[in-house]
Amino acid sequence: MEQPASWASSPHVRASMQGNRSKDTKPELALRRELHARGLRYFKNRRPIRDLRRTADIVFPTPRLAVFIDGCFWHGCPEHHTIAKTNPDYWSAKVERNRNRDQETDALLAAAGWTVLRIWEHVGIADAADLVESAVQSAGSPGVEPRAKR
Repeated sequence: MEQPASWASSPHVRASMQGNRSKDTKPELALRRELHARGLRYFKNRRPIRDLRRTADIVFPTPRLAVFIDGCFWHGCPEHHTIAKTNPDYWSAKVERNRNRDQETDALLAAAGWTVLRIWEHVGIADAADLVESAVQSAGSPGVEPRAKR
């Protein structure tokens, strides 16, 4: 039986791309650690809306806050995105589909009363945690105390 054609330009590229994580990436882990240290509790890798097949990296159900940590390459960061040297047509279309899906997700969640926070992977962890903490506090979530000064 013949194998279907791969999107990858070589077996090495395919293996490399399959090794990329879709969850628990280094930026996600670092942000979650910082948020936990600040006393914030959340769910990870969860659908904000059960019937919507979109998973947020961090979810705060009570204030209805969905946090996405977007990779610069995969989501087309205007500051750091680079065009792939190999198979550029495929990857350009892939990133465009990701951007369109991100916009659709934001609109669907907003229509359901959720706040969506998208953070680029290059944002510093302390700055990202400040953004999340501020969004949670401004939503007036019960049981979330401001961080104590050290």
